[in-house]
Amino acid sequence: MRKYWIYLIVSVLLIVGTFVATLASGNEPVLGLDLQGGVSVVLSPVGNYKSDSLDVAVDVIRNRVDSLGVAEPEITRQGDDIVVDLPGVKDRDRAQRLVGRTAELRFRPVLSLVAPKGDTTTTTTTAPTGTTVPGSEATTTTTTTLPADEAAALATAEAAIASCDPSAVAALPEVPSTKVAKDKRDRCVVLPGRDPKGVRYFLGPTALTGKGVDSAKSEFRSGEGYVVVVDMNGDGNDAFNKLAAAQYAQPSPSGNTGGRGAIAITLDGVVQSAPEVQTPSFDGSVQITGGTGGFPTDEANDLAKLINYGSLPVQLKQVNVENVSPTLGSDQLRAGIIAGLIGLALVAVYMLAFYRLLGLVVIFGLVLSGMTLYTIVTYLGQSQGLALTLAGVTGIIVSAGVTVDSYVVYFERLKDEVRAGATVRACADRAFHRSFRTILAADLVSLIGAAVLYLLAIGGVRGFALFLGLSTVIDLVLSYFVMYPLVVLMSRRPHLVRMKGIGMAAGLDARGVVA
Repeated sequence: MRKYWIYLIVSVLLIVGTFVATLASGNEPVLGLDLQGGVSVVLSPVGNYKSDSLDVAVDVIRNRVDSLGVAEPEITRQGDDIVVDLPGVKDRDRAQRLVGRTAELRFRPVLSLVAPKGDTTTTTTTAPTGTTVPGSEATTTTTTTLPADEAAALATAEAAIASCDPSAVAALPEVPSTKVAKDKRDRCVVLPGRDPKGVRYFLGPTALTGKGVDSAKSEFRSGEGYVVVVDMNGDGNDAFNKLAAAQYAQPSPSGNTGGRGAIAITLDGVVQSAPEVQTPSFDGSVQITGGTGGFPTDEANDLAKLINYGSLPVQLKQVNVENVSPTLGSDQLRAGIIAGLIGLALVAVYMLAFYRLLGLVVIFGLVLSGMTLYTIVTYLGQSQGLALTLAGVTGIIVSAGVTVDSYVVYFERLKDEVRAGATVRACADRAFHRSFRTILAADLVSLIGAAVLYLLAIGGVRGFALFLGLSTVIDLVLSYFVMYPLVVLMSRRPHLVRMKGIGMAAGLDARGVVA
């Protein structure tokens, strides 16, 4: 008995507690394009291109869209077109510029490191002998705070960065923002790394672009681990050797003993990698290592892909830009919710009429399933950008049938056991364990179908599959930790079993059964 009470109380408190906390926080599920509106852009390739280059273009565009803060963007290929759906985007012009822009991969000298925004640390800087090439080392400790006059501070920072003088940048109380200098090719800039909260880089003007790269690939080398090998073309090798020779003569910007100057690889205003130079010249092939032990496999593959296809590998033109009205989406959502509520109401009436008191168990379980799903979807929407689309709403409504099936399977098994002469109390536990195998098999079929749909389908079908699978997992958990202990505990109460007309015995069509 104690076990059943623990299962039930802990489950209910956990579900209700997290649901109430979600409501109290003011968070809500993130809605997709079809429910909250947004922008849909269709891009078509121009000129000669390879089919696989379009797949790479999809990945590059997806990375860019992430910088917009768009929850659950949908970037897909439809034939030779790329369709970009951006739910909730208000700045249509910015979205258009972002998704179709053919960015430039750039190689820049690292002049110094800049503390993360808001930090005051000891910064090692490199004073330049010219306007772009660093020469000697100096150390400056900054402990002051940003002046109150932000406009003056911004102007001072812009002037320091424009001078290409690391000592001038190091003398700043704080570089106000990475927006101080955008990624302009022929100017010194301050850019963030891949970790937006991490160290920033003070970089010299672009020494060469991705046009100087012939190819890049990740390789595993004994004793070094995974490395990225970049093959330069003729012009690219000359420019890179000139940059490497200048940086090789400089100390490590990070202060590593014996280290050399670094070269930053930038794309879309972000330093993707900043390896230190280990030799002043190369024979056309540059090896980038990840330090001791090399790169992780995925990181090496990603960096090689970025260098190969950092800019969009094909020229794209916008053939259609459409604002999706949220009014239509809200009408669809309202209609879907109404349809779902009507369906659930009919199911509840049927369960009460057919299973009497046990029908309340079904209704209670559906309410808890709804609370759990709402909490999880809200959490994933806020933390992972998961968006609820109309297809997802459909998957949730369909999953209600899967949930009710679990109760029906258990109750029918319980009915068979009671009709065989057992008491409700005696067979409640045994009937569940025998029926749970059937419930598990049925839910696994739904999960397999949902997984296959999610992996092979695109667009809204994936949303349907995801929410169907999520609801099915919730059904399995609640069947074991809510439905099962609740029915067992009810079977221990003779008045609930024998209650005239509506008790458990009446619902199991065994009115003469002994409790």
